[in-house]
Amino acid sequence: MRDSSMSKATSYRDAGVDIDAGDALVEAIKPFAKRTLRPEVLAGIGGFGALCELPKKYRQPVLVAGTDGVGTKLKLAFAAARHDTIGIDLVAMSANDVLVQGAEPLFFLDYFACGKLDARVAAEVVKGIARGCELAGCALIGGETAEMPGMYPQGEYDLAGFCVGVVEKERALDGRSIRPGDVVLGLASSGAHSNGYSLIRKIVARSAPPFDLLEPTRIYVKPVLKLLEAVPVKGLAHITGGGITGNVPRILPRGVSARIRKSAWPRPALFEWLQREGKVAENEMFRVFNCGIGMVAVVAAGDAQRAARELRAAGETVHEIGSIEASSGEPEALVV
Repeated sequence: MRDSSMSKATSYRDAGVDIDAGDALVEAIKPFAKRTLRPEVLAGIGGFGALCELPKKYRQPVLVAGTDGVGTKLKLAFAAARHDTIGIDLVAMSANDVLVQGAEPLFFLDYFACGKLDARVAAEVVKGIARGCELAGCALIGGETAEMPGMYPQGEYDLAGFCVGVVEKERALDGRSIRPGDVVLGLASSGAHSNGYSLIRKIVARSAPPFDLLEPTRIYVKPVLKLLEAVPVKGLAHITGGGITGNVPRILPRGVSARIRKSAWPRPALFEWLQREGKVAENEMFRVFNCGIGMVAVVAAGDAQRAARELRAAGETVHEIGSIEASSGEPEALVV
């Protein structure tokens, strides 16, 4: 006898994928994406591909691309059932990376993957992505929602982001002009940003934190773009995975190193708590966390005060955290 359950037609929904819910999500997020559009966008969300012109103000435009995710910070969002800010993190991680090349973020795409689509949760995430794009001045022109039964635990999802920026070829930053005597400025972070959360989660599993660990990553785009127009910046470093000691050397040419004075800025209480509760060694703190500095700018000593004024006028908290010194070995950042 034929099994009656196999005698009727099987749909994609029976397999766990709801196409109608996905279509409804696209319609729900269109108003939020629309607020991020730039004049260069010709066709955005809804098509097979999104179309965007290069801004006409550039004579020799160079495209700068970056991609990243949010990492295990997502686990804390799942546990807290808070999904409205994690999208800001997603934009920040890629937009800040593009920025350090001197580029203006132009457009952003996201990838949202889950086992079963919860349209309400997904809409909250995408609202956050749109808010991040507004803060970064880039257009949310498309993305992908993938519903894959069996791939993810119930109630969980994963995110990836893709940002493309544009910079005038002669103004692209590569750090080659950095010399001994230059000054290192540090822009304050808004917390742990989106790095070190595997260690953070291990620590908070033993001790409840008195801090908001879902504070979104700071987006430095608009203040730093203003800085680039006002001051000849020699190099920028986004302090992400690898911390200060891992990221600052990425912009240094051979023959120099950065000496960072940890006493030059107040270490936020969050990092003091993480170090104490987790018994984390000092060098490990600066290798894993941003320790209160989310972006670094290197300028000539004569431009340091003006650069700090420009950044503070744009709303940033800035500290002179170190200097560039001659070195005979590979570039490094020494925290003293």
